[in-house]
Amino acid sequence: MISLDDVHLAYSAGDTTIPVLKGASLDVEQGQSVAIIGPSGSGKSSLLLVLTGLETPDSGSVVFSGKSLHTLSSDARADIRRDDIGIVFQSFHLIPSLTACENVALPLDIAGSESARTQAAELLERVGLGHRAHHYPNAMSGGERQRVAIARALIHKPSLIVADEPTGNLDNQTGDAVADLLFELNQENDATLLLVTHDPALAARCERQVRLHEGSLQTVSA
Repeated sequence: MISLDDVHLAYSAGDTTIPVLKGASLDVEQGQSVAIIGPSGSGKSSLLLVLTGLETPDSGSVVFSGKSLHTLSSDARADIRRDDIGIVFQSFHLIPSLTACENVALPLDIAGSESARTQAAELLERVGLGHRAHHYPNAMSGGERQRVAIARALIHKPSLIVADEPTGNLDNQTGDAVADLLFELNQENDATLLLVTHDPALAARCERQVRLHEGSLQTVSA
């Protein structure tokens, strides 16, 4: 489903070039769960940006479901994310002027679905936030906002779920519930699940673990 081949990525900081990915390669099958681990600053979040077409690599290829993301226009990549990819950002990225229900419904609203609010309400019930559907993000705890963000990422039943430290800002009980939901949907919908995490217990729940080390990916367990 996903194939990275010899991907290189560097950022410029003034006169300095900082290499992040140096020949990263990875193949992921449909329905697999994969944990991406590594120390802070190793480029894991940048890797997710490349995987989802939010960042274009300097060289190498990125193929998603037979489509070469790095050769597509930004609009075409946005269409793929809208239809096929659910992204859970570490910092939530909820829209403060929208309620929980409106935030979750947004991807379906953009796609023109007439049942967007109904589906959003149902999914909020599933993540235990039906009673918070009409509340705004600033009135919610971090755990509640994370669950809203996850519901928004999953509302369109994506074939790929990408989560950047999905439990990093949560207490243990809420983090376990969030992880359970991600793995349930991974299995129910045969969705591929990619997790960036520092949590060894969460990584161990995945079928595979790969470590980002010095810009390349190394298999830890499979």
